[in-house]
Amino acid sequence: MTNLPEPVHPRAHLRASDADRERVVQLLGEALADGRLETHEHSERLDAVYTAKTLGELVPLTHDLSDVVETPGADSQARARSPVIDQAGASTETDHLIGIFGGGERKGRWRVRRRTNAVAVFGGFDLDMTEATFDARRVEIRLFALFGGISITIPDGVEVQNQCGGVLGGVSINTGDTPPPPGAPVIVLKGVAIFGGGDIHVRRK
Repeated sequence: MTNLPEPVHPRAHLRASDADRERVVQLLGEALADGRLETHEHSERLDAVYTAKTLGELVPLTHDLSDVVETPGADSQARARSPVIDQAGASTETDHLIGIFGGGERKGRWRVRRRTNAVAVFGGFDLDMTEATFDARRVEIRLFALFGGISITIPDGVEVQNQCGGVLGGVSINTGDTPPPPGAPVIVLKGVAIFGGGDIHVRRK
């Protein structure tokens, strides 16, 4: 990798955590989206993120992208809850989640696609997005709940726009009192709940 500064980090010898790598991935995705990085530069640095073992290897990857860049390793527990956007790995396909007289769950490391269809008929789905990667800053989830329900757990710093309708049912949203920061992911909810509903909430430690 060429033309990268080599800043000295006081904790450069420490091992990097998954949260440290996710933060760098988010910053690289934002830099690609606003034109600060070319596609080949983003790809090159992204490869370096996933092979990095220490904080000293991560710091140069974002050092030239902003006047104010958070240092990897600082408050990593809080950063682990921050939403991650990676447009480089985005897919144009729609994700389909269907639960009829049954259901399922998504949790851990998974991708929230630009569009997701979630159907629960006499069943339900649990979607935990606290460790998920968002394909885009704005994603759309279409809900259809008939005598069923869909529960969505989101990380801090995500905006939710509710455009759902209800017939003896509805969608409950609790994102807390903290407003999302500029550039935060936006989840747009569309669809209808009939004798069922959806529950969108923030998981806090």
